[in-house]
Amino acid sequence: MFRETSVFISLQNTPMDVKIAPSWKNILLQEFEKPYFQELISFVKNEYSTAVVYPPGREIFKAFDACDFDRIKVVIIGQDPYHGPGQANGLCFSVHDQVRTPPSLVNIFKEIHQDLGKPIPPNGNLERWANQGVLLLNATLTVRAGTPGSHQNKGWETFTDAVIRKVSDEKSNVVFLLWGAYAQRKGEVIDRTKHLVLMSAHPSPFSADRGFFGGRHFSKANAYLKSKGLEEINW
Repeated sequence: MFRETSVFISLQNTPMDVKIAPSWKNILLQEFEKPYFQELISFVKNEYSTAVVYPPGREIFKAFDACDFDRIKVVIIGQDPYHGPGQANGLCFSVHDQVRTPPSLVNIFKEIHQDLGKPIPPNGNLERWANQGVLLLNATLTVRAGTPGSHQNKGWETFTDAVIRKVSDEKSNVVFLLWGAYAQRKGEVIDRTKHLVLMSAHPSPFSADRGFFGGRHFSKANAYLKSKGLEEINW
């Protein structure tokens, strides 16, 4: 059900054409036209042509294609895509079906089990969350293979800050799950008067026992959605 996506743009002096879900394209059109974004796309195009970069080009904007703007109920903020072969699929914390579940996602599933009693899923593909209205947004949407952080400070963070601000400004009653200091800094633009913001330590094995475990963010998110007359997420 995912639309084909890519950051490849039209050539010469014709207008930029970012292939992204129509609902998001309308929301972000002005962002695409800004000089920083044009510089970012030039950088990304060069990286894909000269190095191994993840996720595949068609999945760079998958978080948006999988979760239309109008359907957003929950936002989870990650940092970089996974930088190992075959891992990154365009959704933060998520991996493809046949890929071993990464440690942070293992801990997320453990917390869901403790919080809601749900069994541990057989794989780490979170498309099923996205299809229910969970925006799984990495701060940086691309990365060089084997080189974490390699595409940071190139413009992606400015773009994803704008995305978070758009969601905050133009929607109401969204649950933002901010795990770790990095996500919490990204979330400073969120209007707490009309959204629920839940914060904890990151689910990484290095920090999960410092507040992520036992935070019960998943039941709290569902309780909030239910209180607003919205359908709960089947975590």
